[in-house]
Amino acid sequence: MYDLIVIGGGPAGLTATIYALRKRLNVLMISRDLGGKTNYHLSLPWVEDYQVIRGLEVVNKFKSELEYLKFARQMDTVEHIERLPDGFEVQTKTGAKFSTRAVILATGTRQRRLSVPGEKEFIMRGLCYSALSYAPLFIDRKTVVIGDGDLALRSAAELATVASHVHLVGPGPDALRSALGQKLQHAKNVTILEGYSAAEVKGNGFANAIVVMSPDGKEMELQADGTFVELALVPNSQMVAHLVELDEQGRIKVDCYARTSVPGLFAAGDVTNSYAEQVLVAVGDGAKASLSAYDYLLPML
Repeated sequence: MYDLIVIGGGPAGLTATIYALRKRLNVLMISRDLGGKTNYHLSLPWVEDYQVIRGLEVVNKFKSELEYLKFARQMDTVEHIERLPDGFEVQTKTGAKFSTRAVILATGTRQRRLSVPGEKEFIMRGLCYSALSYAPLFIDRKTVVIGDGDLALRSAAELATVASHVHLVGPGPDALRSALGQKLQHAKNVTILEGYSAAEVKGNGFANAIVVMSPDGKEMELQADGTFVELALVPNSQMVAHLVELDEQGRIKVDCYARTSVPGLFAAGDVTNSYAEQVLVAVGDGAKASLSAYDYLLPML
């Protein structure tokens, strides 16, 4: 039986695993990759790497350590977790089963995609999924935000503080009645295309235009230096949905010690209800979860 199993190899999972190794815990990290969201970063023709704060130095250091420590990792996907009298059983897609005294879930989220022509070709090349991360790069640039909910409105509002113009594609009347929706309707550099949808992403090396469709089927092409897809984030919490308490968005509820509603089961990073989906926030969450798990395990060691 392991002392601790960390599920997920992104910033939170990598950090948690390294901290656990340094506490001399018998730990196993299970993930389909190493690096998670840091394997994808936005490329823009006018931006150099030094202008972006990504936290990659920390994440890559931990990633390189785990690439070397093969005994501490299992490249697989966890599908289900069950409670045992003395811990948990972790079941993977390949049929493997592992028992452990404690678990840290750091599985992150997945972004809803547009599923239109050109999207796959230009992902992270002018087309991205986080205005929160990249808005400062678009000073005096033309941008497009696609989405119909609060996430899209927040992204458009943030971009409007720096961009020369923002097209907000797709919001409905309910979203526009909110305080943020009212503000955007009065912003001079924001054009709202209510009820529109994305039809195609176009570009030449980098995405530079988005074809949108009106509710009555008419198409229009918008020129943009950057397009942000802000539909929704779906937490990868399904493997513990029957065990722990989730919020209305399906994120795992945690306290300030990264503890879930189940003793011995901790969570960190974007899969939780903690604030802001950022690499450096996830790194901190992973460290906190590992230290908290160590405190939980100490009487058993």
